[in-house]
Amino acid sequence: MLAGGNMPLAMLGFLITAVGLPLVGLIAVAKAQGKVMAMLPVFAATALAIAIYIIIGPAFAAPRTGLVAYEIGAKPFIDNTSATILLGHLTLNLSQLIYTLGFFTVTMLLALFPGKLLDSVGKVLTPILLILLVGLAASVLFLPASEVGQAVGDYQQHPLTKGILEGYNTMDTLASLMFGMLIIDILRKNGIEQPSAQTKYLIRAALIAASGLAFVYVSLFFLGATAGDIAQGAKNGGEILTNYVTHEFGSLGTVLLSTVVTLACLTTAVGLVSACSEFFNELMPKLSYRLLVVLLSAICAVIANVGLTQLIAISIPVLMTIYPVAIALVAVTFLTTHFAKPQFAHRATLSVALLFGIFDGMKVAASSLTGADGKGVNAIAQGFIDLVSAMAPALSILPLYEEGMAWLLPTLVVIVLCLVLGRGGAKTATTA
Repeated sequence: MLAGGNMPLAMLGFLITAVGLPLVGLIAVAKAQGKVMAMLPVFAATALAIAIYIIIGPAFAAPRTGLVAYEIGAKPFIDNTSATILLGHLTLNLSQLIYTLGFFTVTMLLALFPGKLLDSVGKVLTPILLILLVGLAASVLFLPASEVGQAVGDYQQHPLTKGILEGYNTMDTLASLMFGMLIIDILRKNGIEQPSAQTKYLIRAALIAASGLAFVYVSLFFLGATAGDIAQGAKNGGEILTNYVTHEFGSLGTVLLSTVVTLACLTTAVGLVSACSEFFNELMPKLSYRLLVVLLSAICAVIANVGLTQLIAISIPVLMTIYPVAIALVAVTFLTTHFAKPQFAHRATLSVALLFGIFDGMKVAASSLTGADGKGVNAIAQGFIDLVSAMAPALSILPLYEEGMAWLLPTLVVIVLCLVLGRGGAKTATTA
């Protein structure tokens, strides 16, 4: 909707980070036989894995599944969605609170006793979801609600870069690194020991997933760009999608959409909570899997009551910091055999990506604090804003700093240097 006439470039940027990078990430995991962090110090690899699991688990991705289910699956059928309840100093949306508590209670129970229920639901859900998405895509492409509007905000000047950064919000590149390793383990447990066979199956799965994701995202881009009056007053994409389906397909379409999206979000939430619980159980065996499921589900329910729009806004500075590290990790994994000193190359590249990623994250965080209302910022927040402002002149000389990608050039320079340095010595040693 915001990209308007610049949608093609914004869509290209989004597909790079939301589809291309997860695909490449899975292939990198397959290439490294699941050991993408083997070149890092144990503490650094563990810290990175913990950070990613927290992001795709209780901090952002898992709570967002409950919020998306609420926005699309429940909100259209609730008469009064503005009722609030005062809990201490917090004012919470009552319907959202009740729904998210129920959603993550069911998530907890299914994660505790998964059985074959989710497999059975998936076999029914997937065909219905595919049919619905194909119907929605056809409707969007052949029956647009209005003409494409004008680009606004950052989409006016930097649509490609803005699209790339928006793709961070899917968190799929982070998930591909962790789940790729899980898939390798599952293949091994199922008797597929040959690395070539593991790579083949993982790449096939990655290509299927990437094709499906690209199809969905392109459809949603066209929906947003041609939403017109349907999008008026909408605070997030979930509201636009619901308004469009109701407008085009009536109440039956809304019911079908809400049912399928709710089930899809529920199965995703169960998968994320289960994966995170298994990871932290292996990391800290004293904490049982079941205790972790209960704890993480409760945390998800609490965080979900921030609200979908607010949760996305909070997650952006964190993703701006961690995504450069994930992208750099994928890049150096592919180039490992070309480095004279692969261990040093991995560590140097990821360190630089993290350093400049922190600067990008700080810049976005300071901007969101300043733009919140322009006043009433507490002393700590104001001090943080002043710090970022003092650093800005020195960092602004970096290409793409204003666009939020200051990390890119320094990281590429380090990769190139690691490829070049030591090459002569390696050739000499080989000749001798």
